[in-house]
Amino acid sequence: MSDHAKTEQYFEYIRELPDVAFSKRAASLVGFEQRYERAAGTFKLILDPDGVRAWSKKQHGRVLPLCEVLEDRHPLVIFEGDVGTGKTATAEGIASRLAADLRRDGYLLKLSTRVRGSGIHAGMTRTIHAGFERLSAEAGKRRIAFLLIDEADAIAASRGTDQMHQEEKSGVNTLIQRLDDLRGLGGRAMVILTTNRVGAVDEALVRRAALRIRFDRPTAEERAEVLRGDLDGVGLSDSQIRELVARTGPDHNDGLGFTFSDLRLRFIPDAVLSVFPDKPLTFDELVRAAERIIPSPEIK
Repeated sequence: MSDHAKTEQYFEYIRELPDVAFSKRAASLVGFEQRYERAAGTFKLILDPDGVRAWSKKQHGRVLPLCEVLEDRHPLVIFEGDVGTGKTATAEGIASRLAADLRRDGYLLKLSTRVRGSGIHAGMTRTIHAGFERLSAEAGKRRIAFLLIDEADAIAASRGTDQMHQEEKSGVNTLIQRLDDLRGLGGRAMVILTTNRVGAVDEALVRRAALRIRFDRPTAEERAEVLRGDLDGVGLSDSQIRELVARTGPDHNDGLGFTFSDLRLRFIPDAVLSVFPDKPLTFDELVRAAERIIPSPEIK
């Protein structure tokens, strides 16, 4: 068995980039373009150090000291925010778009965090080592690689927590060390952490992030955009859309509005289930579904 095959158990998936499915999913995300524009600059500064030096020579006649400062940044970004707000799908979409924009082949490796609490001796440390070894192997001269660590608080929890086991502390220490070492790859690899509880992530990792992006529950305008798009053809009026926006908002739900996942994976399917297969979907059925669904709880 090859070394690569041996490491497959440590990943939820390994996908070549650009990826059509990732790009298609990202296109349906409300606010993806704005988040991509914000993140792309930081990613490109890290992934294209040769381009930064070329810019410096062209615009300033020499490689400025700031180029070394930029190259010394950790190739880490953190997507933080509530559950169901699109962090993972955005990470996948950004990785796919960047590979296309930079005209470089790539890989996205999603690390499995299921090892935490499994009782496997040295499991977290071994998983992290395997993840970064494979990341380094896939990051070629003309190829970029992304390591996605979803729900990162499960594997990168603060070492200051009293109930943290020694193995878990060792895993976080390893994660920090391997992240430090990653700077030696010269911009060929990035790590993306997503978390619902950034306060639970070790401070040393948070400090190393070149970029942090906050994901919030959708605003009224964003809920309206989702509902207009997904319910197109149902025959709803503007006033009916506004009513559904209100009923899925915080004022109708004890201060907690629906997440994107609540809207698309719970609210709309629940409404369809109430009429399928004998009746058409109506505004009244949608209102009743909104009353039945309780928004996902806020994770603190």
